[in-house]
Amino acid sequence: MSILTHGLDRPFEPERSARISETRKTQLRGFALGALTLLSMGSVLTALIALRTAIYVWHMHG
Repeated sequence: MSILTHGLDRPFEPERSARISETRKTQLRGFALGALTLLSMGSVLTALIALRTAIYVWHMHG
């Protein structure tokens, strides 16, 4: 709706620099590393549960 009331002689979105500050890059890198760590911990936990289950079933039916 705002496009109907926006003047056509000026750009709809202001042109901004696509550069990201070093502080922001560090924050994003830390967030990505934390997310990757969390995902890998979840995968390891799932693998350990599956291994324990397999050993339990093997002992019960072996």
